[in-house]
Amino acid sequence: MMNEKMKNLTVRTLSGAILAAVMLGAIVWSQWSFGLLLAALTVGGMLEFYALARRRNLAPQTFVGVAAGLTLFALNFAFVCDDIEILGGARSLFGGGLAFLLLLVPAMFFCELWRRRENPQANISVTLAGIFYVALPFSLLCYFPILASDTWEPRVMLGYLFIVWANDVCAYLVGMTIGSHRLCERLSPKKSWEGFFGGLAGAVLMGVSIARWLGAAPEAWAGLALVAALTAVLGDLVESMFKRASEVKDSGALIPGHGGVLDRFDAMLLSAPFVFVYMFFVM
Repeated sequence: MMNEKMKNLTVRTLSGAILAAVMLGAIVWSQWSFGLLLAALTVGGMLEFYALARRRNLAPQTFVGVAAGLTLFALNFAFVCDDIEILGGARSLFGGGLAFLLLLVPAMFFCELWRRRENPQANISVTLAGIFYVALPFSLLCYFPILASDTWEPRVMLGYLFIVWANDVCAYLVGMTIGSHRLCERLSPKKSWEGFFGGLAGAVLMGVSIARWLGAAPEAWAGLALVAALTAVLGDLVESMFKRASEVKDSGALIPGHGGVLDRFDAMLLSAPFVFVYMFFVM
């Protein structure tokens, strides 16, 4: 039993380290590597979300949904990428992509006519939900490295990532040590209020550290950390809600020992829109 636990811990540690290295490398390397990473996460996350829906006897239009999600992501990436001119110009690409996206959405209704499935409204709704729940947040992440600066600054994205990680790690450590009051036992029995506040404190401290690293205003980054941590917890609970409804432990098995894309990025999926708005108006 102990050997099995050690084996699982080793697999989880190694896969986590590889995932972290891939993410950090993709963010720092270039806009294109960052974009490819986000595009891959978009596809993986949407496939997992639609798989969860199918376990609830729903029938999402997976192909149309993923195509629309990737188009939405490509539109946002084209808008921020400095080198997009080499592909024919951001303006023409954006216009063509927007037209394609506008056709894909009503196409979902047309496709449902020929599918002859039960609950067509629910099938269309869950298809759209996959776009808004997964593709939209990953699309907004494209803007993070430029919102706090006029030029591409990958350290801003790294800062956001470190804040989310700090919140997760500190919440886990404090919760395991002194956690006794359950935060939301119905969805996540192991989460505690002590861990929740420990995660907030760790995130804010990380935010202040990131501000010093970037030479930015500490109060602005402390506020960003607070927004990110608060909404990250809700993102975690929302994904737990989906998994419990589908009666599964993990959303997927892409990352050994960690589950799927939704399991690892659930916090970012709901925190990204709030952090985007905060950065847009404050930073």
